[in-house]
Amino acid sequence: MPVPQQRDAVHRRLLRDDAYTMLRMAIVDGTLGPGEPLNDGELCSWLGLSRTPVRDALGRLAEEGLVEIAPQRYTRVSDVTARDAQDAFPLLASVHALATELGTPGLGRDGLGRLREANDAFITALGDRRAEAAYDADDRFHAVFVEAAGNRDIERTLLHLLPRVRRLEILNVGPLPGRRSVAQHEAVIGRAAAGDARGAASAVRENWLELGALVARSLARSG
Repeated sequence: MPVPQQRDAVHRRLLRDDAYTMLRMAIVDGTLGPGEPLNDGELCSWLGLSRTPVRDALGRLAEEGLVEIAPQRYTRVSDVTARDAQDAFPLLASVHALATELGTPGLGRDGLGRLREANDAFITALGDRRAEAAYDADDRFHAVFVEAAGNRDIERTLLHLLPRVRRLEILNVGPLPGRRSVAQHEAVIGRAAAGDARGAASAVRENWLELGALVARSLARSG
């Protein structure tokens, strides 16, 4: 059977994905701040792409809650509010708790070692007041369980949720997680090492809920 001649379709899809990735990164890291107007022409010039992949990417970002589109009126970066944190973090807590319960039996020595390594990096970043490094280390910590669980639906759900959550974390001008978060990580490691999957999942859920409450309080004060 001849190879189908669909190079143009593949190329368009790749351009759309490139536009989506670049715009999402700029929104998540605050380069494009909350409420920022998104003009097609300016975005096309910045990204070096035509209007079609840019509009496709904006539509995808609107579905994920990072962009607001009112036809014939405006396209802009979504605002962030305490309600956003109150909505996103409980869902994230439940998904990560499930990943932890499913992944704990398959961790092994390597997985436990990676948990300890990520937690050490988390502690160091908190001590140095490096917020982005702390959140990166926290992501690596929880990703160990996600990988061990090997559940594609969990992975897809997190792929949808994590950009919104990371944006909330980065735009949080309040205090970073403190000793209690470190203690929760250590409880997770201890319970996972003992094979207590439900106990580890419970500690993970508590960890994410407390971070969500911290971020929500910060956003409420700043709003």
